[in-house]
Amino acid sequence: SLGKTPLFLLLWREMGGFVIVESQKARCQTNTVAVFCSHIYKRNHDMTKTWKGKTEQLLRVDDHDFTMRPAFGGPAIPVGVDVQVESLDSISEVDMDFTMTLYLRHYWKDERLSFPSTTNKSMTFDGRLVKKIWVPDVFFVHSKRSFIHDTTTDNIMLRVFPDGHVLYSMRITVTAMCNMDFSRFPLDSQTCSLELESYAYTDEDLMLYWKNGNESLKTDEKISLSQFLIQKFHTTSRLAFYSSTGWYNRLYINFTLRRHIFFFLLQTYFPATLMVMLSWVSFWIDRRAVPARVSLGITTVLTMSTIITGVNASMPRVSYIKAVDIYLWVSFVFVFLSVLEYAAVNYLTTVQERKERKLRDKFPCTCGIPHAKTMMLDGNYSESDANSLAGYTRNQMAPEEEKQEKMVVHLTMSNESNSSRKRGLKGHVGLRIIQNTHAIDKYSRLIFPGTYIFFNLIYWSVFS
Repeated sequence: SLGKTPLFLLLWREMGGFVIVESQKARCQTNTVAVFCSHIYKRNHDMTKTWKGKTEQLLRVDDHDFTMRPAFGGPAIPVGVDVQVESLDSISEVDMDFTMTLYLRHYWKDERLSFPSTTNKSMTFDGRLVKKIWVPDVFFVHSKRSFIHDTTTDNIMLRVFPDGHVLYSMRITVTAMCNMDFSRFPLDSQTCSLELESYAYTDEDLMLYWKNGNESLKTDEKISLSQFLIQKFHTTSRLAFYSSTGWYNRLYINFTLRRHIFFFLLQTYFPATLMVMLSWVSFWIDRRAVPARVSLGITTVLTMSTIITGVNASMPRVSYIKAVDIYLWVSFVFVFLSVLEYAAVNYLTTVQERKERKLRDKFPCTCGIPHAKTMMLDGNYSESDANSLAGYTRNQMAPEEEKQEKMVVHLTMSNESNSSRKRGLKGHVGLRIIQNTHAIDKYSRLIFPGTYIFFNLIYWSVFS
């Protein structure tokens, strides 16, 4: 029966179904062909084939002046905003800024874009239509750099609903300023904000608001930073005033970051503490070993200087003291004081030896004891010297008037039993050890560690 109809139909099989190509004059006139045509048409319904006009004609873009906002002259047009944060790329302490990639979406109603539709389905377009219609002029306050991604095409989506509601979405990377307080660095937490605002329209023309309150901000669960723990994201809004233009609605994306301390413990605190402890080793080195103690002191001082320089190189030049500065500079003072301690010990030792030399020149008589049997307070005598004094009695010693000089000590030993002589020798050996260590070294072995431990207890209790 199809061959008898006056229709010029071309049928072919493609993708498992039939497609009908009809000439401009062809019509489905008979009932059989009409039913057949209707059946094929429903299976292959495509708006781009039924709408013979342009998109601009469907949306009547040329019939309206889209340089004006919707409902111009009337109340402020509400524009809802929601944001999905894709990534938090970097935080820079030196530049005091952060970089974020996000999806920014706007929602508003423009009745000029309404179109007839029997299915009430929306129409989706790319960025080419955006330049022909009105869109909100939202910008990022305090931003340094920003751009819309354009690979492989501009990452812009425009969705228009039949009643005139519009969804406008963009994928943006923005670098914005963040006012950071480093007074507790690196035991600090920072709060940064990304601010959105209309550039031209005041609150009388455009009302910018979060579409779903705090639910308007979504974040990817995989967002992480190497030095920070992201504690929370939240939204706020308020009015911003400019003296020359008026009041504007401003939206805030706030997020709080807490710095990981473990990296700084390994790179800063532990090395500084070890350098301070290393400087205490000099207190146990013989005060006559000048090269050993001086080189150890200078090495620890230079190492502390290097640590301080390295930390400040990665920080902005702020005019206040940071928590890490307190720790490093106190540690530096401890190391420097250990060098000064040896300088004091060396000076007092030199003065003491000079006095002893003058006394030897002033009282050359040893009063019956060979010159080798005279020993000074610095303990320069041997155990054999003490044993050789066992044969002398108290009557052979110096007169009472010569004992007033305390820098010369005469050893006398009576013919006591062997056990008594051994106990006396042990006491003299202990006396020699004590006298070989200067009193300042003895006190420093306790004062320096005790003071540094006390400082650490106060420091970590205040800043932790």
